[in-house]
Amino acid sequence: MPFIPHTEHDNATMLEALGAASIDDLFDEIPERFRAAPLALPEGVSEMTMMMDFAARASRDDNVLCFAGAGAYDHHIPAAVWDLVSRGEFMTAYTPYQAEASQGTLQTIYEYQSMIAKLTGMEVANASVYDGGSGLAEAALMAVRASSRKQARTLLLAGGLNPRYRAACEAIVQHQGLTLRDLPLASDGTLSAEALRAALDDDCAALVLAQPNFFGALEAVHELTDVAQEAGLLVIAVVNPIALAVLTPPGEWGRAGADIVVGDGQPLGIPMASGGPYFGFLCARQKLVRQMPGRIVGRTLDADGKTGYALTLQAREQHIRRGKATSNICTNQGLLMTAGTIYMALLGPEGLRRVAGHCHGQLKALLAALTSLPGVMLTYPEAAHFHEAVVTLPVPAKAVVEALAAERILPGVALSDYAPERTHQLLVCATERRTDADIERFRAALARVLESLTAEVTP
Repeated sequence: MPFIPHTEHDNATMLEALGAASIDDLFDEIPERFRAAPLALPEGVSEMTMMMDFAARASRDDNVLCFAGAGAYDHHIPAAVWDLVSRGEFMTAYTPYQAEASQGTLQTIYEYQSMIAKLTGMEVANASVYDGGSGLAEAALMAVRASSRKQARTLLLAGGLNPRYRAACEAIVQHQGLTLRDLPLASDGTLSAEALRAALDDDCAALVLAQPNFFGALEAVHELTDVAQEAGLLVIAVVNPIALAVLTPPGEWGRAGADIVVGDGQPLGIPMASGGPYFGFLCARQKLVRQMPGRIVGRTLDADGKTGYALTLQAREQHIRRGKATSNICTNQGLLMTAGTIYMALLGPEGLRRVAGHCHGQLKALLAALTSLPGVMLTYPEAAHFHEAVVTLPVPAKAVVEALAAERILPGVALSDYAPERTHQLLVCATERRTDADIERFRAALARVLESLTAEVTP
């Protein structure tokens, strides 16, 4: 539907009918301290200028050799994924407000739920959420509502949690009276069971544990899950869906498995696209199903014995009273979720395992190449890694990123952007798209840059 803005005459006519002198009068019930400041928007431009500007911005990402990860990954996407998703019946489908008349949309969601629940080893999945970070916030609120400790309002966060996930979660839950407490990292870049035990108290509702963590290191998830659950905490797993093809699924962590699982579906057929949009997945144990946000689609039989799909849970504010809703922000990312479903269906379990295995192999090759250079070391050599790892450089990592950008190489993520004390640390990643030739090009370029930067600071 085209957007046709209202004219000043239209606005005046509506205000007159409402008996209001201005649009501001319509919001006079909102106290001044709660009103947002006006957006500092630039002057409008023509459609042609806007399209040219966005084309120029997009061109910056063309032909860049990407070794960055940190939550968004440069995977191969089979052509069939977006050829199918771009069809009109998928591209224009919206959320199923007239559910029973939306059988195609409902079946797609049902198939997605089934696949993601199988991948995570959980009993139930919802229809997707906005992204991984907001999904973590939803999981945190779920855990507090479901905790056996009714006054518990604190979540323990393993130190290896993606800082962007942490920031998104805090932005939402801080207004709900929840507290996020960070746990320290051990020398190998993971959370130790001793550090977890030392942090436990009666105010703790859940443990948030990433696998692999932000630094690519693999946590001792079985032991940590058991320690947390024995103390009465729920366990929230934050996972990479590609890694689950070769790692133990969260539903099998420890003796009882994780209670809630979240993550971002971007690796499942979603392009990096300058940062989004993506989709979040959220899964849980059956006992927590009533605490899940959003909607769940179920499969049944109609009166004639034919398969049909229906919304079996609708715990969002547009379906029930706002005060009873589990969430007011649980947007189902329908289009991106559809792409993820097609991607998983095309690859199947064996295809996902091959992608994950190739990523792991290329990371080993990348680390071997980089650490062959003088002064480059693996930051956490004691840890097992998947997909990405941290290397320590002899010069500031930010300077390396800036220098290699001029050669159309994105060498990784400078961790000083997240922690000032990590000045010389670079988080590098290798997906199945990175060839041996790519790795050699990166190594050679890094060698030149290190030599140049070292010469600049040598008296």
